[in-house]
Amino acid sequence: MKRMLAFLVLATATRAAAAPQPAAVLVELFTSEGCSSCPPADALLKRLAAEQPVPGARIIALSEHVDYWDDLGWRDAFSGPVFTRRQLAYARRLRTSTYTPQMIVAGAHAFVGSDGRSAAAAVQSARDEPAGEVSARWRPEGGGAIEVSARWPDHVEAQVLVAFVQNHATSRVARGENAGRTLEHIAVVRELSVAGTGAGTFSGRVTSPAPAGADRAVVFVQARDGGRIHGVAEVELQHASDVLDHPHGAWR
Repeated sequence: MKRMLAFLVLATATRAAAAPQPAAVLVELFTSEGCSSCPPADALLKRLAAEQPVPGARIIALSEHVDYWDDLGWRDAFSGPVFTRRQLAYARRLRTSTYTPQMIVAGAHAFVGSDGRSAAAAVQSARDEPAGEVSARWRPEGGGAIEVSARWPDHVEAQVLVAFVQNHATSRVARGENAGRTLEHIAVVRELSVAGTGAGTFSGRVTSPAPAGADRAVVFVQARDGGRIHGVAEVELQHASDVLDHPHGAWR
């Protein structure tokens, strides 16, 4: 009996050790507080991040506020031209139009940002695609730095990008299409920058100070033509003990 129990314990431990980690999938929402169609998409992004509805996938969400609504009655305090340029690059790459709300999954799947069915299908597709590996660790010494290590297929020229993210935000909108509404946002990108470029590997430290309000950093590898994401990880900024390290699949 003891031998049988020992075998069962060993078998259970072996299965647990062999269980694959969920594949991290980057989900970007291009949105604006000036757009009356955007709050349902903001709510969908919140549900995707909180509920993680796709088995075998870990959704890492980014909310990127474009600035082309800012002259139409309400200036979105979270908006910036860097996000507009990023969305325009996606439009050229994916041969789609530019609109809000728009969701992009893994740099490859574009659809209306409030379409939950399309979101689930795109995350499932991205989960099953070959991917690279990215890790990010927060080092608080000397004012803080993010140590980044990444590996992806050698034939892919890519950029390693760092998004500083505010986990939660609310705004009371006074004018424009959402006048009188209080809007809730999650995973708001406050700053987006390129940490490095290369083919196949990257290792380095990101020492730029995090902007005010940033709670974590999302580090991802993206093909230099603005296309597919080849790995993503996230890391909390406040404490060295709060590190979140989520490799995206296994390189192959």
